[in-house]
Amino acid sequence: MKKIKYQNLLTEKSNPSSQGIDRLSIEEAVDLMNREDAGIAPAIRKESKNISKGIRLIVESLKSGGKIIFIGAGASGRLGVLESAELPPTFSTPPVLAQAIMAGGKRSVFKSKEGAEDDSTKARTEIRKRARRGDTVIGIAASGVTPFAQAGMTEAKRLGAKTIFVTCNLVHISKNCADVVIAPQVGPEIITGSTRLKSGTATKMVLNMLTTLSMVQMGKVYGNRMVDLAPRSHKLRERGIRLVQEFTGLSRPGAEKAFKDAKGEVKTAIVMRKMNLKFEQAKTLLKSSQGFLRLALNSSK
Repeated sequence: MKKIKYQNLLTEKSNPSSQGIDRLSIEEAVDLMNREDAGIAPAIRKESKNISKGIRLIVESLKSGGKIIFIGAGASGRLGVLESAELPPTFSTPPVLAQAIMAGGKRSVFKSKEGAEDDSTKARTEIRKRARRGDTVIGIAASGVTPFAQAGMTEAKRLGAKTIFVTCNLVHISKNCADVVIAPQVGPEIITGSTRLKSGTATKMVLNMLTTLSMVQMGKVYGNRMVDLAPRSHKLRERGIRLVQEFTGLSRPGAEKAFKDAKGEVKTAIVMRKMNLKFEQAKTLLKSSQGFLRLALNSSK
């Protein structure tokens, strides 16, 4: 294994703008952090083509029955856990559709387990347990050199899975380490090496794009509304009823009844009401429209 010169990693370099941060007032430090964060969006914009490629890979996987698997350590791994946890309630996806492998296991999500990021063997084992040909594995490592993430990506490729690598450092990174490499260069952190800061924010923004826009491509959104939400809380149930109201013109009581008749499925309720169909008929139409509400509503035109 080639020896890594950590001092050459962008994420390990000292930021000249923040060398005196311990002498600044709170107000000055807030202003400094805000100025540094302002460079995150432009750095991500430069990766737009690679992000688009990543979205296409994910959609290809999902349409062929595959799943998404995030793998990482530390703050990077926790971002993968967060992403996988938020997809089911937002887009009513089955839990198996998006999974996360965290270095050190579930306990490391809440309590740091130093050294787990170096366990390449464990990463390969976990990938072999979960990944299959046609899945998309998303490796997350701000530094780009985390052994756990790297080993997971290598094993995923060997198994025939599609691979995306999200990092904030291109040093020591081979373009062949994944099918798509997304690497926003946000520069050194204001606290040297603390990649939960700019790197973490950039990574979260990239993951937001990858998952959200993949779900849009899968018919989970109509206009800019989450019409495939899972109404498992009072807030989400209320949102679902409002959506039915908005797209059908029903009164509140009428929307509540339509929502109930559709078993809490927003898209089904809208199709039932707009096209005068029964529950099973509406479900069949949506299925034949690949889950796209717009296609289903336009099918009789």
